[in-house]
Parts: sequence; structure tokens; C-alpha cells
Amino acid sequence: MGKIDERIVRGYLRYLKLGRNYSRNTIEAYRNDLLHLQEFLDLKGTDLTDVRLEDLREFSAWVSQKGIAPSSQMRILSGTRSFFRYLVLDGILETDPSELLESPAQDEHLPEVLSTEEVDLLEQSIDLSKWEGHRNRAIIEVLFSCGLRVSELVTLRLSDLHIAEGEQFLRVLGKGSKERLVPISQKAIRELGMWFEDRNMMQIKSGEEDYVFLNRRGGHLTRTMILIMIKQQAAEAGIQKIISPHTLRHSFATELLKGGADLRAIQMMLGHESIGTTQIYTHLDTTTLREEILAHHPRNQKSTPTASATDEE
Repeated sequence: MGKIDERIVRGYLRYLKLGRNYSRNTIEAYRNDLLHLQEFLDLKGTDLTDVRLEDLREFSAWVSQKGIAPSSQMRILSGTRSFFRYLVLDGILETDPSELLESPAQDEHLPEVLSTEEVDLLEQSIDLSKWEGHRNRAIIEVLFSCGLRVSELVTLRLSDLHIAEGEQFLRVLGKGSKERLVPISQKAIRELGMWFEDRNMMQIKSGEEDYVFLNRRGGHLTRTMILIMIKQQAAEAGIQKIISPHTLRHSFATELLKGGADLRAIQMMLGHESIGTTQIYTHLDTTTLREEILAHHPRNQKSTPTASATDEE
């Protein structure tokens, strides 16, 4: 009782790969989500075809009681909805019992962001006398100027750069192997140019020649290497915030919104599948705006004791 047929699972994963064009890592995450549903159905003794909305609400509560983080609970339920939508699409079920399944409430967590001035501090703190100095400056500037995910940065290739006169953009392969074009700033182009002068003098490993960013041994960088570098650089710059490479992506989106960019345009630049993911930046901008109003609005300024009665007349 309760066993999810392995043929159904294989068909679902094939659908995610071919129909949804998801990456291997994303498909593996969806497979892991199904393991939670499988365990629950085994405990309950319920067949997949007999699952109702009440069962899935009980499943949601069961996942929560396992002590899983709220963000992971959200992902598991999202994967569960995706699975049941597939079952209807494939004709295995007539109706989708997950259609009205609510997500668990979770505290809104706004990501940390850096101001443009703080990004400048981060870059200025880099020791350019070291061989990796210009490389690290270019990494930070490209992350901030283009809003890339760190996974997109480490796989960025020379053939993805279009920075000749009149052509100033990157071709980025994002989640689900979806391609997008992202404009690149003049500052980022300059930083890349200085890094390429150092890169051209390196001995590069066979097969790694097309990667933009390399380690000292001539191989492409890993996400962990970039995380460590940015955390160390933040400490040297005296930045107290807890930041990561993703902080620069958040900062990129927030600065665009503050500058008046359309939310849909930001969605395209970031490669978000859903506009709902991009909407978090409206909360970030509202928070920043409130702080600026409190700091600078004349109604919030303390009155000066030097004003006299004659001054007011």
C-alpha cells in the first residue's frame, strides 16, 4: 500500500528533463521531494490514486513536524504540486488534489544587500599587487554589474562574452539550461580587460582554455572558492554584514529597482522563471526607502535650540 510506481517516477523525471528543461541538480531535488511523499504514503497506507486534499494537508503538517526548515518545506510542497500536476497531465489522475494545498506560513526573510558605495569599498580593499587581484576585482564587478548567480559565473566562458564595440552583453546559461542575454557595464569590461592581461600570461590546463575565471593552477574556479574570497574581502574592507556572492546579485536587483527599472525587466535580467521570485526586491526597496525617509525627511529631524522668537516672526 502507498507505493509510488517506479515507472511513474521515471516518467515524471523524464517530463522534468524534456518537458520542463530542468537541470540535473533540479531534477534530483524533485526526486528527493518525492521520497518524503513516499514515506508519508507508506506510513498512512494510502495509494497514490486515492490521495485527497485532506491527505496532502496532513502531509504538510507531517513535514513540518519533522523539523525541516520552512524554506525546505516550501520546496517539498512545491515539488509535490508539480508531481500531481504531472499525474493529471499524463492521465494517471483525473483531478489534482494539490490544487488548493496551502504553503506553510514562514517568516519573511529579506536578503542582505550592499550599497554601491560598499561594493566600491569591497573592490578598493583588494591588493592588486597579488596575482589574483585583478581577477577578484573583475569577479566582484561582474557579479554586481550583471546580477549573475555564482554558478553562472564559474561556468562563464570567453565565447559567452560579447564586449566588442556595439556588442556589450553576456550570454548566460541559467537554471534549467535557459539562456539569457545580460548587458555588461563599462566598468565590468575594464576590470575584465585588466584580468585578461594577467590571464594571458598563465599556463592554462587543457580543456579549461575557454573559462573566463581561473585559479592559480589554470583550472576553472569553484563556487566555494568565490564564497571564501568574498567573505575574506568583506572582512578586509570592514564590512560588518554577513555576505556571500548571492548578496551581490541581490544588490544588483535592488539598485535597478531603486533606479526605476521595470520589475519584468529585472525578472528577465535575473533569469527568474516566476515574477513572484523577483517581487522580493519590492520589499527590499520599500525597506531602504523607509530608512532614507526616516533619516532625511525634515519632519524627522531634531529641532535646533538656536531658533529664537524673533527668528519665527
